[in-house]
Amino acid sequence: MMYISYDVIVVGGGHAGCEAALASARMGMQTALLSMNLDTIAQMSCNPAIGGLAKGQLVREVDALGGEMGKVIDETAIQFRLLNASKGHAVRSPRAQADKKRYQFTMKKRLEEQVNLSLRQDSVEKIVIENSEILDLIGKSGTRYRSKAVIITTGTFLNGLIHIGDSQMPGGRASEPSSDKLSTCLLDLGFEIARLKTGTSPRLNGSKINYDILQPQEGDKQPTAFSFSTKDLQRPQVKCFITHTNKLTHEIIKSNLDRSPLNTGQIKATGPRYCPSIEDKITRFPDKEHHQIFIEPEGLDTTEVYCNGISTCAPFDVQEAMVHSIKGLENTNITRYGYAIEYDYVPPTQIKPSLESKKIENLFLAGQINGTSGYEEAAAQGIMAGINAVLKIQKSKPFLLDRSEAYIGVLIDDLVTKGTREPYRMFTSRAEYRLVLRHDNADRRLMKYGYQYGLISKDQMDELLKKEEIISETNEYIENKRSGADTLLKLLRRPDMNFGDLLGLDKELKERNISFPAQEQVEIEAKYKGYISRQNQQIEKFKKMENLSLPTQFHYDSIPGLRKEAQQKLDLFRPVSLGQASRISGVSPADISILMVYLLSKGKNDTRSVSI
Repeated sequence: MMYISYDVIVVGGGHAGCEAALASARMGMQTALLSMNLDTIAQMSCNPAIGGLAKGQLVREVDALGGEMGKVIDETAIQFRLLNASKGHAVRSPRAQADKKRYQFTMKKRLEEQVNLSLRQDSVEKIVIENSEILDLIGKSGTRYRSKAVIITTGTFLNGLIHIGDSQMPGGRASEPSSDKLSTCLLDLGFEIARLKTGTSPRLNGSKINYDILQPQEGDKQPTAFSFSTKDLQRPQVKCFITHTNKLTHEIIKSNLDRSPLNTGQIKATGPRYCPSIEDKITRFPDKEHHQIFIEPEGLDTTEVYCNGISTCAPFDVQEAMVHSIKGLENTNITRYGYAIEYDYVPPTQIKPSLESKKIENLFLAGQINGTSGYEEAAAQGIMAGINAVLKIQKSKPFLLDRSEAYIGVLIDDLVTKGTREPYRMFTSRAEYRLVLRHDNADRRLMKYGYQYGLISKDQMDELLKKEEIISETNEYIENKRSGADTLLKLLRRPDMNFGDLLGLDKELKERNISFPAQEQVEIEAKYKGYISRQNQQIEKFKKMENLSLPTQFHYDSIPGLRKEAQQKLDLFRPVSLGQASRISGVSPADISILMVYLLSKGKNDTRSVSI
């Protein structure tokens, strides 16, 4: 048997695996990324797009930390749109349509060119543990891999089962095998394993679609980049199109529900609540006469399009009839049928906020294996797992983002504190402090951490510091400079005024040549000053709770007055702080008060300034 040693091994080459491997290698660790098929690294298994509501914030945060997803989508996108542009800044999110293959190949090349990183085509079949610590991985090739830390990012491949009609076939993705032995190995190691379901829509031959009768959806004339390092996005953009299901479509689906594996009991796992199949939509919303469908190009070098909105696992003949009943699609042909896939995941209450397993030391989990859905959620977990794996090897304290610092913090806290029994998707509504967690200020919030861990260059950090200086100087200038009876700041706070209007009123301000990103920050801070101030006050109270640490080895059953349910939940979840404990279902405010009093009596924390 051949032995190969690395500092960090990443298992799986999806979006989580890519970011994890890059972060580890860039932090100086000899890193290996193991993938069952190196030709499918960073593949977009579902829709060919990055970003969207709340997801765009995640991508910008990954970029601010030094990740790669934002840079690659900026380079390979074929359409850019800022969603909710007419609404408040707190809910705006960038989205980009990708050239699917260009995105994949570009990311793969970044991995191939990365110093300290090796790509290897192999699948892991066994994890060797010694004294509750990971020792070796054994690949299908027979190779034995030794490392100091392992990050598992297997996506939908763990015991994956594909469904189309009454047909079932093992697979982690269309035409790709599943990873069954690794799932069994995790079960044998004592992990709870559960099942989830997701699905995808049919792909169509776009050259045979009648676009003339469909509603076009243009990209933004002034596109919003994902990466803070991107300076220019001025290039032609393609159109997407919108169509709808209709009464005939719904009749076809309804009359064949008895043939759908979602209704026959063939599929037993829970699917995504917020991205349901067309069968689910018809069943759950019987009075709705039509559902919107986005026709999304898959790339510049193909006519293939993705039908976003009709995810299905219906039999082939039903999919054919359904597609051809839709306006504009009557004469096209299906190039790839939609399907559903069931797969194993590890309920995330079994991991720490660092994404390290509670059961096995130096074993980290990231992406869909933790119950999430989406490329962006996966990438966010990937970079955090990569950073924390390195910090664990270095015997440094873990890097944790809390709910007031980043959407990434919200994502991970939700997973480890609440768990999930359905595919977890990020929304702006999940973030309590979303007014300060905007996509436009991710660099100001997080780039300092990326620089601290060596993922952000000095030039990037210097550019941010210069930007902060300009923002500060501009704020001071408009606060003191008058135009008529009012200061420029007071004028800017008017609903009908923007920073561009100030440039027309004040020559000196215009001559400063302030960059648009700096202008944007000044304008947002001026218009939302009162709201931001109140949210910062809320964050201060939140921080006090988060700063009250709980010992990792704590006997909750020894605390007088603590309810039995609270004892059991606290013992199961092992929260790292009083704040995290307060968010566990089944732990009441009264339980938190008792816990705080007990900590105070034992001198564990200074809790005098904290109120519940």
